[in-house]
Amino acid sequence: MDERESLSGNATLHLYPHFEPLRQQPGVVDYLQTEISTSKQKKFSLVCFVDSPGLVDGDMKYPFDVNEAIEWIGNLSDLIFVFFDPMGQALCKRTLNLVESLNHEHADKIHYFLSKADEAGSESDRQRVMMQIVQELCKRPGLNRTGFDMPTIYVPNPNKPSRCNNQIEDVCKQVEKTINHTIQNTLNSLEKDCEAIAQLVDKNIENDGNARSYNMKATFKGVVLMNLALVFPFIAVLALIASMVSQDTLISMLGLDVTEMIYIVLNPVQRIWRLFSEDYQLYFIGGICIITVSLIILAKLQSRKKPTLTRKQKRILLEHREYVQGYVRDKKKILYNDYLKQSIAELDL
Repeated sequence: MDERESLSGNATLHLYPHFEPLRQQPGVVDYLQTEISTSKQKKFSLVCFVDSPGLVDGDMKYPFDVNEAIEWIGNLSDLIFVFFDPMGQALCKRTLNLVESLNHEHADKIHYFLSKADEAGSESDRQRVMMQIVQELCKRPGLNRTGFDMPTIYVPNPNKPSRCNNQIEDVCKQVEKTINHTIQNTLNSLEKDCEAIAQLVDKNIENDGNARSYNMKATFKGVVLMNLALVFPFIAVLALIASMVSQDTLISMLGLDVTEMIYIVLNPVQRIWRLFSEDYQLYFIGGICIITVSLIILAKLQSRKKPTLTRKQKRILLEHREYVQGYVRDKKKILYNDYLKQSIAELDL
């Protein structure tokens, strides 16, 4: 017998984190019970079966919204199996309402089966039971569909042989087909994700290059504007010095060439200065101060830099790109074969 381990509700959520949202439905977690089997036959290690509570009409109530819980699990599942037993208890209104709701959202995932088919009596009795089930289903517009298929399944009992056609192997094939399809889709998604990661890395590297180019231009603009801002007070200081110190003194201190250069630069300033009367010269100085301050502020604004990647960050991004492109994506076929090997028991080899 295969080794099995039972887990309580909280342990189940720890083992299957994707069921964690069930905590938001009061009472559900207390009724979760999990059994783990080590069997690898029929890809069993890749299957997670969820058996819902039985739904019957009457006063039977659950301490949680069982319909909401089942519909939530139905959204998460790859396949939804609906089992009708020969006693007809599954045809109750409560069950059919839920099946109709699930069928509305997941018609392509729902499969119907006549379970315990060996207990339905003779072949004619089985056909009568199946006809009754189909008639009840067809009464509901949401379940009335063409090509309705309902295989007969049961667990074989060596001590009670039955001539009923057991199609449980078809169920196993349907499960295996879904597993293979899911694995293939997952690996295809893995390849797409690898490509998306590579493109994201390339985009970040490109953005980093653009940011560095922008920062160089911003720095250049800031330096130019700052130098321009300093020109006005510098000329004003020179004009003040030239007006306070005689030309002979400047020649003796700075030399003839430098003094001539100073007067050449200051000549336009002095001409402009003479255009203003003494009453307006103060305004002229204030205007120079305003222009200087404005240029300094503009220089700081223009020199703002965009964030860039450090060498370490850039190296890590490139390493990630190389890993997903050169290792993960190229290992798709190997990963697919590994998944298949994990699901096949030694007896099947």
